[in-house]
Amino acid sequence: MNAASLELLRQGAAELGLELSPAQEAQFGQLLRLLQEGNARLNLTALKTEPDIVLKHFVDSLTCLRGGHLTGPLSVVDLGTGGGFPTFPLAIMQPHLQLTPLDSTRKKIDFVRETALALGLDQVQPLVGRAETLGQQPEHREHYDRVVVRAVAALPILAELALPLLKVGGVLVAQKGPVSSEELLAGRRAAETLGGRVQEVDAFTLPELGDARTLVVVEKIRPTPSKYPRREGVPNAQPLFWKTK
Repeated sequence: MNAASLELLRQGAAELGLELSPAQEAQFGQLLRLLQEGNARLNLTALKTEPDIVLKHFVDSLTCLRGGHLTGPLSVVDLGTGGGFPTFPLAIMQPHLQLTPLDSTRKKIDFVRETALALGLDQVQPLVGRAETLGQQPEHREHYDRVVVRAVAALPILAELALPLLKVGGVLVAQKGPVSSEELLAGRRAAETLGGRVQEVDAFTLPELGDARTLVVVEKIRPTPSKYPRREGVPNAQPLFWKTK
């Protein structure tokens, strides 16, 4: 990582109230190199330049830490992790988290597994699969403390994929761009149906870039009805309380 990119990382982290140690800076530098090398082979991300990767992957992932919802020795599922985001930045900054990055694409999970080993992140245990399937399996259903997701999917979809995986008392932290009042209303209704409650809607701008972001925090307050999640593909095709455009 060049000096300018490192300074962007430091500044972005500082705006989030975070300070990187020299060891953490070195891990981010190694992660950047591994991501660029892997991207040449696997097309993991459309972001190519160091500043874009630093701000739109590294710093953006760290915005999950706003509000203190990932404090403590928690078990966390990262839905649709892709190339490992937000898993890797969270694992570097919060080594107490037990992270399960989940993706349905094996080549991406293979990359995440290899990268976790290279970075010495033993607390990262990648998994190939889909949330609809895992949410109906006894070893995963209502098993996790937190679910994090960076997604463009509507809130009702995210709620159906995430809430069945959470213990009662667990929390979904959904990273999104701007959220309309219509989507938020549908998300609230879906969350209630699935045993949750929207606890917080945190609108802010991404450090350095100023891009609009929203963290939607949903608490699991009671068990999810057994019929949810529905079978693979249905939550996306027929979102609860939300008409697809």
